[in-house]
Amino acid sequence: MIDEPSRARTEGARALVLHPYKKSLGRKSATRDPDACLEEAVGLAAAIDLVVCHADTVQMNRIRPATLFGVGQVESYAPIIEEDEIGVAVIDGSVTPIQQRNLERAWNCKVLDRTGLILEIFGARARTREGRLQVELAHLTYQRSRLVRSWTHLERQRGGFGFLGGPGETQIEADRRQIDERITRIRRELSRVTRTRGLHRRARQKVPYPVVALVGYTNAGKSTLFNRVSGAEVKAVDQLFATLDPTMRAVDLPSGRTIILSDTVGFVSSLPTMLVAAFRATLEEVLEADLILHVRDIAHPDSDAQKSDVLSVLNELGTPENRLESMVEVRNKIDLLDAEALQNERNRAARDGNAVLLSAISGENCVSLLNDIDHWLSTSQVVVELSIDLADGEPIAWLYSHGDVLSREDDGKAAILRVSLNEADAARFTHRFGDHVAKGIA
Repeated sequence: MIDEPSRARTEGARALVLHPYKKSLGRKSATRDPDACLEEAVGLAAAIDLVVCHADTVQMNRIRPATLFGVGQVESYAPIIEEDEIGVAVIDGSVTPIQQRNLERAWNCKVLDRTGLILEIFGARARTREGRLQVELAHLTYQRSRLVRSWTHLERQRGGFGFLGGPGETQIEADRRQIDERITRIRRELSRVTRTRGLHRRARQKVPYPVVALVGYTNAGKSTLFNRVSGAEVKAVDQLFATLDPTMRAVDLPSGRTIILSDTVGFVSSLPTMLVAAFRATLEEVLEADLILHVRDIAHPDSDAQKSDVLSVLNELGTPENRLESMVEVRNKIDLLDAEALQNERNRAARDGNAVLLSAISGENCVSLLNDIDHWLSTSQVVVELSIDLADGEPIAWLYSHGDVLSREDDGKAAILRVSLNEADAARFTHRFGDHVAKGIA
């Protein structure tokens, strides 16, 4: 089968990191600052223990189909790669199979594009069976797309059987067939895992706890915040993609209400499409959440661009527009701001409304966040009016336990109840006790 990136071969290797950007955009008009993008790419390389010896932004007039960069640019890096004994060149962008092959020949080292690098990181970090299957599916999908005249060993032909009446199967066809078979098996296994996750989700819906999901750009501080408010010990380090597998914990709010807090994988700009698709089942936890908290690194120079990237991925996942509009911004890392910048952020938060400033690392304003979550969940209350048979005690007891009963009248046969419930509990009540009871919801 086709040679694929391997952590065993890249770990500890000396690396060159290049961030290409179009000259026509210019530094000032670009959506993202090239230097900030390069810094992120270096962080991604470090996440799989590459030793970055040289890093550059590369300004281009146009993209060359054969080598991505111009001839002079390609030649200028050859002596650097040779002198520093660089084994891996990381291109922070999309590289076609042809460009990859030609650059590897010119530089005599392995070439990884942004998608390949992110897949390497995900492959190294996934811990659960579901996570490993999702990464392998994404990797195979990426691998299959690169079986196009890239490696000459794939052009060899295997002998065919006489009754086929034609040439034997080429190596590239055999590799593609093996990949397709493995993809089919993984999808079958993932569908079983997805069904199991669905059963767990339905089981949680029977528990009267609203789910609050943390989303955000990678390294925004989600896991640190998760640990701070839940008392958990999820891995939280200053590293890109430190969290891949989702984690949930029960958290008691100051009012006594219990919620389930969910920590999810971080997003990143240009997140490979196949990874978004592979992790859709995991990220469904976000879509099902009663409240979504968007954790932002407000001290990062590209914080606004990171916000756009997160919203883009959530849109790709099919998050409804009303969910995005009601999403709360948790503007983290205020401990890294100077006094003037902090005051500016406070003014912005006051104007924007659905925003809270805090520092997950120091704990500043984290208790206030829990109070705010309590308030935000309460503002989604709906009043329902129900007529329930007096002999049917379970739904009546459920309403008293999970809602605020505003009034009750018994007519000898049924209890007429007016109850205040949050929207999530109203949906849970309907799901659990059926239409014959829930039809009274107003």
